[in-house]
Amino acid sequence: MADPRRLKVAVQKSGRLTDPSLELMVRCGLRFSRARDNLVCYGENMPIDLLLVRDDDIPQLVADGDCDAGIVGGNVAREFALAHDSEPFRTARTLDFGSCRLCLATPVDSGLDTPASLAGKRVATSYPRLTESFLRGIGIDAEVVLLGGAVEIAPRLGKADAICDLVSTGQTLRANHLKEIFTVDESRACLITSPHPLPDTASTLLERILMRVDGVLAVNGSKYIMLHAPRAKIAEITRLLPGVEAPTVLPLDGCTDRVAIHAVCTESVFWETLEALKGAGASAMLVLPVEKMLA
Repeated sequence: MADPRRLKVAVQKSGRLTDPSLELMVRCGLRFSRARDNLVCYGENMPIDLLLVRDDDIPQLVADGDCDAGIVGGNVAREFALAHDSEPFRTARTLDFGSCRLCLATPVDSGLDTPASLAGKRVATSYPRLTESFLRGIGIDAEVVLLGGAVEIAPRLGKADAICDLVSTGQTLRANHLKEIFTVDESRACLITSPHPLPDTASTLLERILMRVDGVLAVNGSKYIMLHAPRAKIAEITRLLPGVEAPTVLPLDGCTDRVAIHAVCTESVFWETLEALKGAGASAMLVLPVEKMLA
């Protein structure tokens, strides 16, 4: 029997979200060991267990309360939610990985170039509810054909006139002589939580993890920059620092006309940035990655 004091988090067993999901939990401070069956990662320093399951099963496991939380593709979560009248789970956080889009695509020589051109046509997809909802919303009456996989070959097999499928680079579409005609849904990974009440210990732990997730997301791509600068150039140098509102300015021991400036840059720091700072009088510049930040 599962220990109710341990937080259970469902993670994709194998796929594009697996590694970044596990990395997120590591960045949140979790150390874990993996069971022999590779289906459970046991938290060693926190009472958290990661259950490695099929992506499509995660919304159901969280909705039923079998798992307290899960990391899943936003498209999968929305497809599942459309089958329910009430909210089956709470989308607690939208994450910074797993970007993709659900697109309508047609054969390049079909003459079907707009969603309106699909009226009366067959559209193959693994996401029937999202596809039907979109087509209905724009007043298009088309037949949605459910396929569990290999959606992109449906037009070649004569099973559909168009497809609605996930696209990352578009390479698979081009290989199958298909072209995108419309983006139905933009998607990123999200962290969903159970609608069922949790024991106090698990609830407190979940809030703690969400706070740490916020800290990780807050510094995505950020850099910590330290430099020395003439006191008279503080304003000019601050303007050159990307994504900085108010840097920390510290006096340099035994030096009245120069200061140390420390700042978190929320935008990329390129070589051109450093060259511009040097041109403004900055020296001793050091750029470091930011792993986490707690407000």
